[in-house]
Amino acid sequence: MGGREPNTALSRLLAESGWTFSQFAMAVNRVGTESGAPLRYDDSAVSHWLDGTIPRKVVRPFILEALSRKLGRPVTYEDAGLPSPALGTTTRPDTLEGLMELGRQDMDPSRRGVLGAGLFSVALTIPDWPDVVGRLTDVQIGKARRIGYREVDAVAAMTEKVSELDDQFGGRAARPMAAAFLVNTVAPHLQADAPDDVRKSLLSTTSDLLYLTGFMAVDEGLHGLAQRYYVKALELAGAAEDHLTYCTTLRGMSLQAVDLGHSSQALRLANAAAAASPNAGPRMRAFLAGQQAHSYAATGDRYNALSFIKEAEVAMDRAESRAKAFGSYAPSSLAYHVSQVRYALGDKRGAVESLKESNHLRNSHYRRVNVRYNALLAERQLELGHLEEACTTFDTVLDDYPLVQSGSADEKVRNLQALLKPHLRNRVAQRVYERSLSVSA
Repeated sequence: MGGREPNTALSRLLAESGWTFSQFAMAVNRVGTESGAPLRYDDSAVSHWLDGTIPRKVVRPFILEALSRKLGRPVTYEDAGLPSPALGTTTRPDTLEGLMELGRQDMDPSRRGVLGAGLFSVALTIPDWPDVVGRLTDVQIGKARRIGYREVDAVAAMTEKVSELDDQFGGRAARPMAAAFLVNTVAPHLQADAPDDVRKSLLSTTSDLLYLTGFMAVDEGLHGLAQRYYVKALELAGAAEDHLTYCTTLRGMSLQAVDLGHSSQALRLANAAAAASPNAGPRMRAFLAGQQAHSYAATGDRYNALSFIKEAEVAMDRAESRAKAFGSYAPSSLAYHVSQVRYALGDKRGAVESLKESNHLRNSHYRRVNVRYNALLAERQLELGHLEEACTTFDTVLDDYPLVQSGSADEKVRNLQALLKPHLRNRVAQRVYERSLSVSA
């Protein structure tokens, strides 16, 4: 065996997981597939790893991610008895350098495939508020020129405009614009000289833009890329001492995790967002409590799910009328969270009623959200056996769908097509199915 030592650390983790060799191999393959690198490992590969064969460098993060998801905690290279990447690949770039590199990659159409292969990691290190608050030195690296509030206002206005485009047309249309703006306009502003109050305002508005860009990456299904944008948003929010965007970003990361089925990670992030905003106003409190309720429901904790959804409802009743242009929380959003809690706790009929209420309350301006939530409503109506009602809902989805460039909307339409396929003897179902094929083509 060439003097190889058995990997006892990996053996201990495997024993703790309760997986068989085949189950471990399948879990690693699944993570690889999510990341755009399909694998075909079987139990013999696991046996070799435990005997001391070092997995390929590209596979090692997938092994750690699979174990992290199973065990519900981050698993490091050392924990698994695997060699760490070279120091050069783990050294964290400074805030501005990392922001520019991220934006440049996202601007380049030739890089889209690489970005899509980014790994969504439950073991991602999330900087806590004390780790990022007030740290301005990373972005105070140039004195090329001086900026003022005019430049800050321009960044805020552009962020609001991109958010409006995302709401109407989807993240695939708006995100490249946001990435180009980050690189070509915002990064030079961050390198310029400015008074402290202007710099903090610029950092805060840039954090908003980074959060929004990450949110749009989630919409396109680029979950690893979204995490990278979200972490940058946390760093700049801390540098600006902006609790609101810091908590909003953590809450967005929780939403991403729960939608991907990582309920424990979603709950950790939702609770971290709430803990980092002890003096939140009523709308922000509703915003955070709604996500906590959804996350608790996803973990099966009925008591806390119902407690937090009640807290969200009470806070919404007291909420102020004004909120941010994005990241805000409205009665329609609360109704959506009520629906998710009801569904996770087994009340499918109640979930359908709450989704209908959410759709009724939501402004038609939010076309991308309308497509997603109506598609979800149609799925749940089908689960209840309400075929023709689901077809009517699907028809409303198809009215807006051609105008939206959204990976999540694409996925919803494909899923509805698959769900309708067994019912094509029904004339209504056949008509809507054929319309969906025509629209999606």
